[in-house]
Parts: sequence; structure tokens; C-alpha cells
Amino acid sequence: MSDVFSNEPGIEAERLRRAEEAGEDYEVGLESLSQWQLAWRKFRHHRLALIGLGIIATLIVVAIAGPILMPFDFATIPVPDKIVYQGSPPSLAHPMGETGGLQRDVLELVVNGSRTSLFIGFSSMFIGVTIGTIVGSIAGYVGGFLDNLLMRIVDVMLSLPILFVILVAGRFFGNGSVVLIVVIFGLFSWMGVSRLVRSQFLSIRESEFVEAARAVGVRDRRIIFRHILPNAFSPIVVVASLIVAGNIIGEAFVSFLGFGVSPTTPTWGNILSNALTFIPLGNWWWPMFPGLAIILTVLAVNFIGDGLRDALDPRSRA
Repeated sequence: MSDVFSNEPGIEAERLRRAEEAGEDYEVGLESLSQWQLAWRKFRHHRLALIGLGIIATLIVVAIAGPILMPFDFATIPVPDKIVYQGSPPSLAHPMGETGGLQRDVLELVVNGSRTSLFIGFSSMFIGVTIGTIVGSIAGYVGGFLDNLLMRIVDVMLSLPILFVILVAGRFFGNGSVVLIVVIFGLFSWMGVSRLVRSQFLSIRESEFVEAARAVGVRDRRIIFRHILPNAFSPIVVVASLIVAGNIIGEAFVSFLGFGVSPTTPTWGNILSNALTFIPLGNWWWPMFPGLAIILTVLAVNFIGDGLRDALDPRSRA
């Protein structure tokens, strides 16, 4: 037993010698982590956020590969010259059942609808966040008359009945086009982002590192995009996740009312709209599965948003 303890100083000395040869500080073995590495470490401890991330990743894979493996063609009728008013419940051959009327496979509709619904949600979010970030950055940094003008425009946009305007715009300008629906939702989802970014810029622009950048003659454009915007990026990421969830629900609602994407293009909202007539006949499976897809997607995005909020908050513990 004494021999074991007598060897410990020699082992420790050998470790110190090797650390010195490698240029390492053995006494202070600290690991330098970047801001995003710290955020990821916090994010990993948020179990619901990880579950949401897994659900979204699975849905994205399904949206990309699903329509390739299970292509949908509106003109192709599974059983020609045969219209059965009562659909078929879930079975081994059709895990999500078959619709009434043309007897289409519900799983095929949900899989193909996921691509359009997710594309609308994420693409419109990108447009809204881009516009809101630009408007909020200019308003918060420049201030004065331009700030008042841009914020009054935001107030006017927020005072409009957005849902009614989207319905009208979707009817008269969308014409069932997915791209135009994306643009319409993007143009009506930037106002909250602009206010958030403006508030961040108003608080950060008076910081010492911004004043130092101005003192050495750094251009305003570089100050905005290289100094202030990265420090305001955390809340933008969080609000972007919430916009995705809101736009997916908005698209489903608009398509359900018949003002959104063309009925020949499957989306989760269109599937629910087509199932409306057959619900009284007991076809519960037809609206159930696209509805579950919407619920899972929105919950997953909200879980990710909660995880990002905690991970990117510098006041929270790692």
C-alpha cells in the first residue's frame, strides 16, 4: 500500500512534464468555448427542445424524400370509374386509411402535403425575418425622423385585420400559387421582428464597443452588420421559430377556407378542407392525421423556440 502512494508524486511530475512539453497549462485545464458552443451545451439539456428538434428533422426528411417515394398526381385516380362515398379506415395496406370519393391514400396525401406546408412555413419566415431585421436595424440605429416614419408604418400594418387581408390577397393575388402564398405570408409577418430588432439596437448602440468602433472611424454599415446585429441575433432566432409555427397554422386555416393553395396541390390545410364533407359519414381518419401533423409540427417548433430562448439567454446557467 505504501508503494502505491509513494509512486503518486512521480506520476504527477511526469504529467506536468508532458503538459509543459506540449505547451499546455496543466494546472488550469480550462476549455475555451464560443458563444454558440455554450448555447448548444445549454440546448442539449432542454429535453423537450431536443424532442422537437428530432420531430422537425424527421418531418423535413419526410418532406424531401416522401414525395419521391410516394409521388402524388391529382389527375391520377387510384380506382378509375369507381367513386365510393364512404372511405376505408386504417389498415395494413393503408396505415392512415383511404379517403371517401376518389379513394385516395391519406398517407400519400399527408406525406406530399408536408413538403408544401413546411416550405410555406419556413420560406415565409425567412422573408418576414429578413424584412423585419432590415427595418428594425435602420430604425434602431439611425433614429430620428426615419425611426418615427418606419415605426408608424409598422403601427399601420399592425392595425390592419391581418387575417382578412391575407384572405383577400390570397384570393385576388395568390391564384393558388405556392410562391405567391409564401410572399403574402412573408409580407405580413415582419412587423413584430422589426420592433424586437429596433429595441435591441436602441440598447446596444450606446454600448462602449460601439462607441469605440465609431471613434476609430468604422463605417455605419459595418457597425450595424458586424458589431450590433450579431449581439441582437439571439432573440431573432427565437422569434423566427414562432413565426414558422404561426405561418403553418395560418396556411392551414387559409387553405381550409379555400383561399390558399390550389386544391390540386396537397397541403395539410387542403386535406382538412376536402375532408369536411365526409366527417359526418364517420371518416374520422381523413382529418385526424393531417391535423396531428399540424399539431406535432407546431408543438415541435414551440419546443425548439423555448430551448433556444433558454440557450441563448446569457443570464441562464449552463
